[in-house]
Amino acid sequence: MEEFISNFNTRRAILNYLGETLRWIYGSIWRTILKKEKFKYSEYIYGIKKSKNHYDLWGHKMNNRVIAVVFILLSFFFLNFFNL
Repeated sequence: MEEFISNFNTRRAILNYLGETLRWIYGSIWRTILKKEKFKYSEYIYGIKKSKNHYDLWGHKMNNRVIAVVFILLSFFFLNFFNL
């Protein structure tokens, strides 16, 4: 188990999928409220297939990881602040 977590690519993949899931949940709720077309789950990781103006593969993965790191840091902050 220790090797699994310490592997750099595994950590990047976990952060990528956590960030993708958070973006998908937020995007689905926001697009439902605004009555816009929703994106597929896979489009949050690989980009929009129909659009000419979209991030490349690296851009989506980087956004996902940044969102995941911010989410983890905020979670630790609030858990420590409220002593949960």
